[in-house]
Amino acid sequence: MILPAMRGDFPEVELIQPLAGSQGEILAPEAMDFLARLADRFTPELTQLLAARKKRQAEFDQGAVPGFDPDTAQLRKGDWQVAAIPVEVADRRTEITGPVTRKMIINALNSGAQVYMADFEDSTAPTWSNVIGGQLNLRDAIRRQIDFSTVAGKRYALNDKTAVLMVRPRGLHLPERHLRLAGHPLHGALVDFGLYLFHNHAELRKRGSRPYFYLPKLQHHSEAAWWEKVIAWSERHLGLAHGTVRVTLLIETLPAVFQMHEILYALRDRILGLNCGRWDYIFSYIKTFRNHPDRVLPDRDQVGMTVPFLANYSKLLIQTCHAHGAFAMGGMAAQIPIRGDQQANAIAMEKVRVDKEREAGNGHDGTWVAHPGLESLSRAEFDKVLKGPNQIDRKLTDFTVNSQDLIAPSEGTITEAGVRKNIRVAMQYLAAWLSGNGCVPIDNLMEDAATAEIGRTQLWQWVKQGSRLDDGRHVTQAWLDGLFGEENSRLVAAAQGTATTAIDNATALLQAMTRSDELVEFLTLPAYRQLDD
Repeated sequence: MILPAMRGDFPEVELIQPLAGSQGEILAPEAMDFLARLADRFTPELTQLLAARKKRQAEFDQGAVPGFDPDTAQLRKGDWQVAAIPVEVADRRTEITGPVTRKMIINALNSGAQVYMADFEDSTAPTWSNVIGGQLNLRDAIRRQIDFSTVAGKRYALNDKTAVLMVRPRGLHLPERHLRLAGHPLHGALVDFGLYLFHNHAELRKRGSRPYFYLPKLQHHSEAAWWEKVIAWSERHLGLAHGTVRVTLLIETLPAVFQMHEILYALRDRILGLNCGRWDYIFSYIKTFRNHPDRVLPDRDQVGMTVPFLANYSKLLIQTCHAHGAFAMGGMAAQIPIRGDQQANAIAMEKVRVDKEREAGNGHDGTWVAHPGLESLSRAEFDKVLKGPNQIDRKLTDFTVNSQDLIAPSEGTITEAGVRKNIRVAMQYLAAWLSGNGCVPIDNLMEDAATAEIGRTQLWQWVKQGSRLDDGRHVTQAWLDGLFGEENSRLVAAAQGTATTAIDNATALLQAMTRSDELVEFLTLPAYRQLDD
């Protein structure tokens, strides 16, 4: 079914899906017109930026490595500051993230964290109902008209005091197939950003707040400059003052760590800070160096934030942000409180505490948690260190780092247990994602797409580079195929009903990607084609 959203001499957005229930309130003609103008104006340049990514990766595949750009050396040395931080977000010592489901939104806003990042990206499987339902849920939450009741009758509602809301749109590479302009899908990033801003800017202003966004997976300062144009145009179109919209940007790709000054500068009128998106950063390291046999990483569990290339990335982010008056946010604690096993729970919570102690001690201004049960524990570590709402005044002037420090290979081993874990966890996550759930508890961790991305890229690279296990065996495709079969059988035996079909589909897709001659850029691109709805 194709429904024209607008007619006349301006391009139409086509809706490739019947509207159900209150979806028409989000996709009203005025909103569709706004999306059409955004897409028509900014898609051509975005297409060029995505092509530039492929060109840079081709250079890395031929042996090049990322580094600092000599043409922007003076900017990196410059004494300039980003725009002043609004009072309502001066304290961000704990931030909670999660999908845009109704129950999650309520629990996250009530969690005690200073900020809730509502996520249309890695923790949301972008079914049409999830995407548009998420917009409806956020609209209701801003107007304090949101509640939720379980089948058992338990009711969820907002507390008087709630976290500040920030929204993460999808990455620049992801399409939204249900909306087309001139026969081509709109970019999910423009859909998520455009609909949220269009429907909520006035209500946020009325309530003394403003629109805040988290921008994901950028690889180059030219992409930050593109976002600046998108946002500035949107402000003008909606009658907002320049700088009304504020953003935080995730540094979760290896190329971007060499461009943090430039990224801050491109968005200097509205950026609040940068965030260490560490799980996607590991995925990006593997992907960037997929053809570099000297930079193959060991088992994922051995690649923690004390590994040199990650520790240096974290400290450089702090130093860069604080030099320009911006926040330096720490990474995600994915642990989930373990009920019924006090000893295991104590061990897990101690890992969280040590991680947050390190972040606060290094100079981060706040951190991420995936579960409300981690909020007070994480906040306590920052409370011990912070003398005010943040520690932007800590400049880390004695920290020095060079390009090699940021790409140094990580020592460790590849084990059969690690290989099996990559297969099993990627299968479990992707099966849930294909069933419409992008935020999945696995092994007492709240996992999102980054986990599956690390697992399946490691499997591909270990085969292509002929990596050896700690016992001397080579990782081969034939051996992996056997493990895929064994792990699939275990998961299917433990599953019920339609879940077995999702596991089989996930297994087939992951196995095909490990067999591919070329590394698939993002797991979610081929998976999106199989996503129902």
